[in-house]
Amino acid sequence: MFASPFIIAVANRKGGTGKTTTAVNLAAGLARSGSATLLVDFDTQGHAGLGLGIPPNKHAACAHDIFTRGPGALTEAIRPTALALLDVVPADSLFEHPGEQTDPLLLATALKEKSVCSRYRVVVIDTPPSLDALLINALSAAHGVVIPFVPHPLAAEGVRQFARLFFRIRMVTNPNLRILALAPVQANLTIVLHRQIIDQMRQQFGAERLTGFIRPDIKLAEAFAVGKPIFEYAPQSRGSQDYGAFAQELRRLWSIG
Repeated sequence: MFASPFIIAVANRKGGTGKTTTAVNLAAGLARSGSATLLVDFDTQGHAGLGLGIPPNKHAACAHDIFTRGPGALTEAIRPTALALLDVVPADSLFEHPGEQTDPLLLATALKEKSVCSRYRVVVIDTPPSLDALLINALSAAHGVVIPFVPHPLAAEGVRQFARLFFRIRMVTNPNLRILALAPVQANLTIVLHRQIIDQMRQQFGAERLTGFIRPDIKLAEAFAVGKPIFEYAPQSRGSQDYGAFAQELRRLWSIG
């Protein structure tokens, strides 16, 4: 009998929050720490695969095949990356989002397959920003959720909206969804507004839910452009330091193996 991997959904219903950058570099950071990690690109933009040098391919198996061929199709889509201990399941950029009647546990079932449980200690899911069956499936499979947010006056409202969804999923479809982490990205603490927004989030949602922050770093965008995680592209950069610390912080806080 194989233990189930620890499953993390990286999610935010607002675009431009560093969601995919966080998913890619969190997965890479966990793999670098010695945990066999699977990154599932569930966002039909397909950017998480691009960030690891694997673009969407309409002729290849993909994460969204589970909606047409069943949960077992996920394992056929697993692709190795250039980083040891990190594999990825690419997205289908042409996939039309399924309707409300879709089974919310398709992805959860797929991630319980022996071929997944026997190979990976951690699964990271990059989710779409829209509230639909894809996001519901991701949250219904997860043990914890990371919400990256940019310190902006509207950030707290976006997190409040997501928190309501989080608790609804936990009550209805996934009692194993227990933990929530808020990750400030593109955060510059020399800017008064950024400090104020982060303090506001800490007061509203609890200091225990707020992680260390990710500083602005053009190297993160450059790394994506060449299809590499930040640790491989610019290991001495601020982005590498911050995402490395972030991965270790989650490993410790959430007891990730």
